[in-house]
Amino acid sequence: QDQLVESGGGLAQAGSSLRLSCAAPRRTFGSNAMGWFRQAPGKEREFVASISWTGGVTYYADSVKGRFTISRDDSRNTIFLQMTDLKTEDTATYYCAARRRVTAAMTADAYDDWGQGTQVTVSS
Repeated sequence: QDQLVESGGGLAQAGSSLRLSCAAPRRTFGSNAMGWFRQAPGKEREFVASISWTGGVTYYADSVKGRFTISRDDSRNTIFLQMTDLKTEDTATYYCAARRRVTAAMTADAYDDWGQGTQVTVSS
């Protein structure tokens, strides 16, 4: 595997849950902070959540705080985004990103590698 690969997107009803996964190559995952961003049609890409190399520090956008949880499984070189209480405004393409630093960040330009994205559509 040579790149970040997201999965788990799909169609969900408002109020339900989805879990996104992002599998990364070992060379990308090891000692790197990771993040999730999203982009809705006609809008700019926005920060969702990020996690430090150790997993000890996480950041969330205000719009998802308390509903989304980012986590990582180093044994599987994978990060997750557990999304609960989904809202129609969560509809977007979700991107996984890797940062060649151990500290998490909240801006897209801080990340070096990106996945192709997975679509999440929330219906009312």
